[in-house]
Amino acid sequence: MFIQRYVPVIARTLLTVIFLQSGIGKVFGFEETRQQMAGAGIPLTPIVLVFTIAFLIIGSLFVIFGFKARLGSILLLAFIIPATIVFHNPIADPSQLNAFFRNLSLMGGLLMVLAYGAGSISIDERLEQTRPSSFSQTNS
Repeated sequence: MFIQRYVPVIARTLLTVIFLQSGIGKVFGFEETRQQMAGAGIPLTPIVLVFTIAFLIIGSLFVIFGFKARLGSILLLAFIIPATIVFHNPIADPSQLNAFFRNLSLMGGLLMVLAYGAGSISIDERLEQTRPSSFSQTNS
């Protein structure tokens, strides 16, 4: 019972804390991050960076609290897939092999949230419990 009840919220938090930390770090290191992104050839860097920060922070909070967790995982996947290709490509830079595999593992966790939802101890679960079980009504 403990595992089924509490592990999903622990897992969601552990899975996304790296994204939340990254988003907050980009807020406080905005200019440095902008320069790094521009150096990688990313166009419209300030705009892309603002969206990156929003995706990281909002996506993380959605997954952690289990509010629109599937949407949160999509936001985080929308960040991590291109970031992995651009910044952690082991073909272009063999020293990025560990970061590449770490990101693949994170993608796997996000795909699990996308497939199965937030699980227990989540806002999504609470909202599901308060919805009527059937929307079909007989109109006579």
